[in-house]
Amino acid sequence: MMLSSFKRCLNHRFLPHSDETRKAMLDVIGVKTQEDLFSTIPNNLKCDMSKTIPSGVDEKQVLQKFQNLASKNLPASETAFFLGAGSYRHYVPALVDHLIQRSEFMTPYTPYQSEISQGTLQALFEFQTLVANISSMDFSNATMYDGATSCMESALVATRVTHKPKILIHPSLHPHWIQVVETAGRHNPNITVERMKTQNVENWKDVACVIVQNPSVDGSVCDLSNMSNEAHKNKALLVAACSEIVSLGLIKPPGQMGADIFAAEGSSLGSTMNFGGPLLGLFAANKSLMRQAPGRLIGQTKDSDGNDVYCLTLAAREQHIKRDKATSNICTSSSLMGIAFSIHLALLGKEGFAKMAQLNHINASKLTKLIGGIEGVKIDTDKFFNEFTVTLPKAAEPMVDSLVEDKVMCGVPYTRLYRGFDSVNENKLLMAATELTTEDDMLKVYSAMKKYLVK
Repeated sequence: MMLSSFKRCLNHRFLPHSDETRKAMLDVIGVKTQEDLFSTIPNNLKCDMSKTIPSGVDEKQVLQKFQNLASKNLPASETAFFLGAGSYRHYVPALVDHLIQRSEFMTPYTPYQSEISQGTLQALFEFQTLVANISSMDFSNATMYDGATSCMESALVATRVTHKPKILIHPSLHPHWIQVVETAGRHNPNITVERMKTQNVENWKDVACVIVQNPSVDGSVCDLSNMSNEAHKNKALLVAACSEIVSLGLIKPPGQMGADIFAAEGSSLGSTMNFGGPLLGLFAANKSLMRQAPGRLIGQTKDSDGNDVYCLTLAAREQHIKRDKATSNICTSSSLMGIAFSIHLALLGKEGFAKMAQLNHINASKLTKLIGGIEGVKIDTDKFFNEFTVTLPKAAEPMVDSLVEDKVMCGVPYTRLYRGFDSVNENKLLMAATELTTEDDMLKVYSAMKKYLVK
């Protein structure tokens, strides 16, 4: 038996079938060759891939190939890095990756069978508890795909609860999140999505919710209390969005400002940027909305022996029922990223989380003083957390592309951030600083921007 397996490996190490087993299968089917399996496909629809696919190479050559490709990348760690706009460079403790790579966590699917999933269920229950605590909301679900998805699902919750069709999008919301919410609106004839033209709601008729981001996409921080009061007076909900979860270590949480639903991006804790993914959606809300919440909820209960145990609860809200009756149809969770989030936040603790947020704000404040000293540069954002908008005397996008050559990633130009939107100021640039931003990084971007702008 072992000798037979060895011979098959000599034939092809990754394909278990030998010529003999292939012939046996073809005989059972009743055809002579593998090509006969595709005889019903017209020849004009077939293509000869043998001319375009190169021959196979060994493992060492594959490794060398990918190393050569990777060497062409410019990692954030090798640059003066000031990009943000929803994905931020933060330090992730080594223990996070070490723990989530345990086999029990590394391959988690939805833990439907609670008897054999107590570890994963408990970890996700603790994740829910942490999210509810930092946001000051009553409950959290067990992850969403990303912040944009969570925001969209939050708006749909509002329409179901209020029985009103209109979703208002505040100018503070990230443009990519706007597009996700509008996509949901385009495919649902029972709701309408409207972008607000001003900071205040002019007409509350038929409004199910207003979505406001804090900190705003331009970096500014505000108090949502007035908007919350106005929404509740008009029997509408306030959805508080947040693309930088670390901000909750310093600013007032949405629950304390009257928000009904909190939709956020959580990848700043436990995850790295990785070209934009995988991300982590956070959803938290008031208790009265629990039965309309999307995604999965982990609950604590007692087993037959009286021990504390964990299980999926209120699961009939999901895709187990008719699609048109389900609160969501999310079939793959972001559990692993949620557990990474929990480990990182638990390592920080309450004081550590606040200290991390303070470092972000301190570095951003130092950066504004430097960049604001460049002739012709105006800092647009007054109150901010770790991100702010500047107006340059020249177009931002050509400068950004130019400075990359000097290993300086100075920010996100509005023309790139708002691509596809009308009336975008080409001179605006969004810059971010985190706890990883050094004094040398700040001096480098200051010198590079000054050299480019002041001639």
